[in-house]
Amino acid sequence: MSELFHLAYTMKSDVEELMPRLLPVECGAGTEDLDLSGPPRNPQEYLRQVQLEASLCPEVVVAQIDPKKLKKKQTVNISVAGCHAAPAGFSPSLSWQQQQVSNFSDVRQSITKNRRHWSSQSLDDNVLMPKLTDEEGWKRFCLGEKVYLGSSSGHTDADAEPAVDYSKVGFPPFLSIVSRLNQSTVLMVLEILISWFEEREFVPQLGRWLYALLACLEKPLLPEAHSSIRQLARRCAQLRSTLDSQEDEKLPALNLLICLVARYFEQNDLADHQE
Repeated sequence: MSELFHLAYTMKSDVEELMPRLLPVECGAGTEDLDLSGPPRNPQEYLRQVQLEASLCPEVVVAQIDPKKLKKKQTVNISVAGCHAAPAGFSPSLSWQQQQVSNFSDVRQSITKNRRHWSSQSLDDNVLMPKLTDEEGWKRFCLGEKVYLGSSSGHTDADAEPAVDYSKVGFPPFLSIVSRLNQSTVLMVLEILISWFEEREFVPQLGRWLYALLACLEKPLLPEAHSSIRQLARRCAQLRSTLDSQEDEKLPALNLLICLVARYFEQNDLADHQE
């Protein structure tokens, strides 16, 4: 035991050549009888215990990291690029944007207030929610097989049909469904749909789910959420710039998503301004 204390004292002295002690304490007599397993009996003994424990710590520690446990996305790139400018007459008025932000805020408050109630409601037998990491499953679930497989433009007569096969046309974002999603799932599904939208046209099913997921996205935003919603606004603006008519049925939805990202989530550099 005395050899151990001698070694510890020698190491301590070497370190103190580079790092002088702020609270110098002489080891003195009785140090060898110090009991590290018991509580200190006085302030001097406490400082001696701390001093001894510090001297016994290894100089270099290597963390054992399991790469399998790391998320696949370790680097988040947040683009500061702005949106495509809206063609003349295609951007909404400031009063319209303010009204949409107010409505959206009310929706978010309602979801928060009633989340426990709706999440406790039983889902129909045909509602089989995908696993968190099943990207293709979430695309099929939200958009439907017809859109997912590219055999439909997204227009459905679901409201007019007495029996709707949601697996074909996509499950709407019912409150009983979205209230069950935690923040990790909300962000994951949002990223999946935005990524899908990057290479495809806008469809109504996509718009409904994007609005619902944004309504469930908690503030303050995580860095990856910032990146995703900015990507969404830029894609909407890019698609809007290609529209030929102000009567295009996609225009209000595109303007709404740009408005929510810019005005509600405070990405002000992406906002539409008065013409």
